[in-house]
Amino acid sequence: MGLIHQRTPTIFFAIVLFMASIALLGNCLLLFLIQTNSTLHTPMYFFLSQLACMDMGQVLIVVPKMSVNFLTQRNTISLAGCVAQIFLTLTMGSSECFVLAVMSYDRYVAICRPLQYPVLMRRTICLAMTVGIWSSSSLLIMAIALYVGFLPYCGSNVINHFVCEFPALLKLSCADTSTFEKMVYVDNVIVILLPVSIMVSSYIAILVQILSMRSTEGRHKALGTCLSHLCVVSIFYSATMLTYTAPVDSYSAERSMIYSVCITVVPPMLNPFIYSLRNRDVLAAARKLFLKCTSQK
Repeated sequence: MGLIHQRTPTIFFAIVLFMASIALLGNCLLLFLIQTNSTLHTPMYFFLSQLACMDMGQVLIVVPKMSVNFLTQRNTISLAGCVAQIFLTLTMGSSECFVLAVMSYDRYVAICRPLQYPVLMRRTICLAMTVGIWSSSSLLIMAIALYVGFLPYCGSNVINHFVCEFPALLKLSCADTSTFEKMVYVDNVIVILLPVSIMVSSYIAILVQILSMRSTEGRHKALGTCLSHLCVVSIFYSATMLTYTAPVDSYSAERSMIYSVCITVVPPMLNPFIYSLRNRDVLAAARKLFLKCTSQK
């Protein structure tokens, strides 16, 4: 079965390709700085490197296929390829939800319980959380991918989109998907609402702690770190909730295309700049790398 994407407008394609290039370059540089600078070998930057890998994964899963379709004018994808794209994009997206929650918890421990930070965020716990994030995300999304892969499609096979999404496939199916939609709502509670609850609780505690600080410098530093994280969270979660929590009957391809860009391309492009420009440690590492490169010429 072939699933045919509508022809991507040239301007739209050029904008997405430009943002994807910036996202890949920015995240690669951020990863390089974290890996090569010993001062950034902390739990905060460990999870930030995980976020960078997920962001690059989102871009590499969607944009290359979109580029091939645009350049060859053969806007098709097999059902197996479509299901694989759904599985990979949703696994990356749900993993990012959990990582953002863990990053907020990391900031809570660092600001509200600094003496316990070396114990609560030691390396073994960070690695265990990482394994838990990837494995739980894969298992949750596997059920969705397998279900849509075996659905009967007896009508149109055209998706007016540049990426495969399971709500679009549900609209194409002639089977009763009401039970599956209920299962998706349960998944949404786990993948979206649970991390949001952790982040809201963490930031309320952080805000209370910041307001009680006497040091103006310490207050500004804590606020700067948290505000950068909140910017990333608000963009990513807004688009995710609008795309995957709406009923299938209200699915709109035009709106979904905009939301998909906000999920797969915009956060990966903005994250390196938000975290680096508002972070003295990353800026210092970048400055050190620049001076090292210029001194060797």
